[in-house]
Amino acid sequence: MRTLSESPTEHMTDPTDRTDRFELIAACDGDTLVGLADDLLDGERPLRILQEPKPQLVMHRVREPVERRPFNLGEVLVTAAEVAFADERGFAMVAGKAESKAVSGAIVDAAVAGDHPEANRICTVLIDAETDREATRRRQWNESRATTVEFETLEDEDE
Repeated sequence: MRTLSESPTEHMTDPTDRTDRFELIAACDGDTLVGLADDLLDGERPLRILQEPKPQLVMHRVREPVERRPFNLGEVLVTAAEVAFADERGFAMVAGKAESKAVSGAIVDAAVAGDHPEANRICTVLIDAETDREATRRRQWNESRATTVEFETLEDEDE
């Protein structure tokens, strides 16, 4: 496993920063988050569900590229959950109808926020997942670029 300082990306996401951690958790696959949460639930530290995972619609706001004005693109289905774990509150909001992923993400958030003994390993797993996801995205983009079609326009040369 790689340490946080060995990230190959120029702008490294910092899982100890809560905003960055929310993004990492939301983008992480469900199986990874559930595995991390299962590792944390040892029976010694209490877990309370403060907000049951509930699918809901939220407005997806974007900025249009020409005039840079924000506008509402449409509604997106998300699942949010909040927990209290090891004397720390954790929250996660993930795309889609994904109750176990949301609860697991909230547990992971609480563990990192509370400096759980597994926090460094969790951060490394989240960074590794982001690095793998970006590599896959770059590979898919490069593959799709090979299928680019260029069009020529027929214009009247007399004009």
